[in-house]
Amino acid sequence: MDKTAPATTHSGRGIKPGNRGTADSSDKSASSLSDSTLASAWRRVRARLQADLGEATYNSWFAQVEMIGVHGGRVVLGVPTRFVRNWIASHHMDRLEALWQEEDPTLQRIEVVVHAKDDHDEAPAFAASGFNEMAQPAALATAHASSGGPVRDLTPVHTASSTLEEAGVGAPLDQRFTFDAFIVGKSNELAHAAARRVAEASDVSFNPLFLYGGVGLGKTHLMHAIAWDIRRLHPERKVLYLSAEKFMYQFVRALRFKDTMAFKQQFRTVDVLMIDDVQFISGKDSTQEEFFHTFNALIDHNRQVIISADRSPSDLEGIEERIRSRLGWGLVADIHPTDYELRLGILQAKADEIMARSGHIDMPVGVLEFLAHRIISNVRELEGALKRVVAYASLVGRPISLDMTQEVLRDLLRSNDRKVTIEEIQRKVAEYYNVRLADLLSARRSRQIARPRQIAMYLSKQLTTRSLPEIGRKFGGRDHTTVIHAVRKIDELCQSDAGLEEDVDLLRRMLENASH
Repeated sequence: MDKTAPATTHSGRGIKPGNRGTADSSDKSASSLSDSTLASAWRRVRARLQADLGEATYNSWFAQVEMIGVHGGRVVLGVPTRFVRNWIASHHMDRLEALWQEEDPTLQRIEVVVHAKDDHDEAPAFAASGFNEMAQPAALATAHASSGGPVRDLTPVHTASSTLEEAGVGAPLDQRFTFDAFIVGKSNELAHAAARRVAEASDVSFNPLFLYGGVGLGKTHLMHAIAWDIRRLHPERKVLYLSAEKFMYQFVRALRFKDTMAFKQQFRTVDVLMIDDVQFISGKDSTQEEFFHTFNALIDHNRQVIISADRSPSDLEGIEERIRSRLGWGLVADIHPTDYELRLGILQAKADEIMARSGHIDMPVGVLEFLAHRIISNVRELEGALKRVVAYASLVGRPISLDMTQEVLRDLLRSNDRKVTIEEIQRKVAEYYNVRLADLLSARRSRQIARPRQIAMYLSKQLTTRSLPEIGRKFGGRDHTTVIHAVRKIDELCQSDAGLEEDVDLLRRMLENASH
């Protein structure tokens, strides 16, 4: 935010917006709490908020709230942005007031203000995973992370890793993709924590670290973030990041020019090897053979290997069994589709970035809430939707509103309506019947696996537009006649078994509600 802008206020119900209020010693005396217990009361309020809201929601909205002081019977809280102020006032003020009144019965109201820091403080700024604007190094060096710490200085330095990039072996890293710029929620907190641990550890932590998830959920962001932090903390370590496609290209090139020894030397002498989207070597037997030996050589020498893919090791089709087995040796961390809170946090970060840059864009909270509810596919699509709205408003000179947003995004919103995927159906059915997803897709025919599998096939036919052969392929490569049999069987059972009909109906409602 612009540090020259005046702080604005947003009060609880019955509070007139106006004077911000500052807290001096006489202000605090108006409270029944003494100076020595005021900080303790605030800590207790925060602890109870965290317990009530959950860690992800608390970190999104309250981690950066500061208590400025108590003035004339009102508690003054400071937040970094207007959006956070408005959200807390709209959604959490009742609970906040109730908790404070338990600590101090003389409390009359709570006031939330956008708190401009002193000039020597670093200005708060946020970035979200997947956004396209290139952050300037100077801005990155002075921005605050969502966790409250400064964004890392990414000024390029010459290291063994950058030498590999210059030689065309590795891929360049994107300065936007840092840990400070990664928005953490329940769906990605394990992958984020594991990536942090690997980046900060001086020796091998989990080997290999395998990150997997759908398109646009942050796998590549975390890979780049790991590389940036290792280069900063351990510049002597040789880090090589590249896509599986580039690994294959380098190997084919080495074969063509009869230079495989140089290839082996480049890849087997690094300290950290990072390969993105490993599913792309599916069906490439020679590349898989070389990858297998490179992987083993690095593991044997206690070098860190980090791999990403769009699915878990056991579900990688066209990859040799011995490779799938080794990929699952270390820690396998999945990144689930984003939930509402995480999507809203990402939109908040992007909106703050836009307002800080342009200054004149007014982004209603209701528009961000609407987008977070409706654009559920991935972060990239969410980002694109917000950009389209902002660009339209800027080009035609119309204020951003909910009606205008629906008009501009009509095609995107239509494509997101009732957008249930077969993968979601499989996960939900596996959870509901307490069976492993891998068993659901396997050749096992026991009743406790076969019936949930048939229900998942039935729901896939009902809730998606996929053809029968496509559905069969998603269930371990089964024939379309198997899907037809499953659909007919569940139809028949629903007529005679009220309990099963209720289960199927409940699963359908859960999936349809989750898609909106």
